[in-house]
Amino acid sequence: MPASRNAVIVEDDPDTRDLIQLILTQSGFTTVLADDSDSAIEAIREHEPLLMTLDINIPGIDGFAVAKRVREFSQTYMIIITSLTEEIDIVRGFEAGADDYLVKPFRPRELRARADAMLRRVAFAAESERESPDASGPAPAMAQPESWAAQAARELRDHLAVGIEGVVERPRHAAEAPAPTRDSATAPPAQPTPAAEPAPSDQVLRFGALTFDPAGGGAGLGGRRLDLTAAEAEILHSLMRTGRRVRSKADLVLTLRGQQYVTSHFVNEADKRAVDGHVAGLRRKLGDDESRFIETVRGVGYRMATEPG
Repeated sequence: MPASRNAVIVEDDPDTRDLIQLILTQSGFTTVLADDSDSAIEAIREHEPLLMTLDINIPGIDGFAVAKRVREFSQTYMIIITSLTEEIDIVRGFEAGADDYLVKPFRPRELRARADAMLRRVAFAAESERESPDASGPAPAMAQPESWAAQAARELRDHLAVGIEGVVERPRHAAEAPAPTRDSATAPPAQPTPAAEPAPSDQVLRFGALTFDPAGGGAGLGGRRLDLTAAEAEILHSLMRTGRRVRSKADLVLTLRGQQYVTSHFVNEADKRAVDGHVAGLRRKLGDDESRFIETVRGVGYRMATEPG
């Protein structure tokens, strides 16, 4: 674990600021408060926090602009906490560099759970780094592609929506599904499944010209390395490991948090729209306008296409 658990809270409403401070203090953070854009950027530079919360409507430049400025020099885990609920606002938040998006009024236990889950992922990344014999030195925990705490989504343009493209048909032949077995005479029905990952986590995955190397190589397309945010990388890795199995949006939300598929965890509509935003950004970087790689299953979630694009 990092020696310092600093958290910067950027919020101009005193009541909300006090509530966030109480929650993060209970999670073990030392908090620094900022109530406008200038003091927020200065606090991030000075304290190098592990986590920051950011309101959008603050004095000075708005929170979207603050997020972009912060991302120029910091990989702090950024949670936008705002009353803006429109899809375009959520997408703009991730495009600006947010890792998570929480809508006011929020449940205190939910923020606490998200902060604690982020710390678990950071601890896991640090432990993996110590156990790796090839590690030349500690890497910044927030930059690990497999870390939900790093899911930095800073993507997306105006075509914010993944767009529900209609229910995807099941493959007609077992050969259409990747890596079929003798028992896979028919493809599985389009139903959400738990985050059961059949492939070894360190195995290089291939889907046509698309590759994913969890051991540090990241994603590549046609020999060209893809510049993915950590959230995009986590989602792509998860989808490539499960292939034609449909991954529900709730499942992917929990995957990004490093949690198991159980109904007791908080997954709301804003979380699911955030996954849509991550997938839209991923598709844009893949040039996947025609769903050559990732298919949308209406009302459920996503899965890999029938055949490599």
